[in-house]
Amino acid sequence: MAFQPEYTEIDLLKLVAEGDRNAFTQIYNNYRNKIYSIAYELTESTGVAEEIVQDVFLKIWVKRETLNEVEHFRAYLFTITRNYVFAALKRIARREDLEVSAMEGVPLYHTDTENQVLNNEYTRILQAAIDRLPEQQRQVYNLIKKEGLKREEAAAALHLSPETVKTHLAQAMRSIRTYCLTRLDVTIALIVLIRHY
Repeated sequence: MAFQPEYTEIDLLKLVAEGDRNAFTQIYNNYRNKIYSIAYELTESTGVAEEIVQDVFLKIWVKRETLNEVEHFRAYLFTITRNYVFAALKRIARREDLEVSAMEGVPLYHTDTENQVLNNEYTRILQAAIDRLPEQQRQVYNLIKKEGLKREEAAAALHLSPETVKTHLAQAMRSIRTYCLTRLDVTIALIVLIRHY
């Protein structure tokens, strides 16, 4: 059913609270682009922004019965958005910190068992990513990142040009990053689940 102009936002929200999917779609259409813009501006990721939009509106639908108690829907909506954006930024920052620390060989954690488990798991995932590299990429990565050789030194050791070494290292880092990040998300999720059950 199409909503006529006489339907105010309050009317739509009352209908959503009663489970009206068409009213919910109208609210979604009214705010989706704004939520996406805020999320994208803060996270600089189209994927994360889309995820936040979905999470925000999923929460509104799941909690729809409480909408009658909301006095200022726009403020309510943006508060939910802010919370999801902050959570996403924390995930991104944590992931980048883990990645940078592991790449530089810095110990990630020093405290409790849970963090040690995560650190050990990340080290295992990182090594698996290195092991999957093509031979020359793996050699270049090991010489530069593990043994500390300069690009020219690695090039001389492998009888390659410095530019070729640069290309191999960039490809290796990209492959390692992708492999680690996709698997680390699963690892973190598992640890969180274990912690809460």
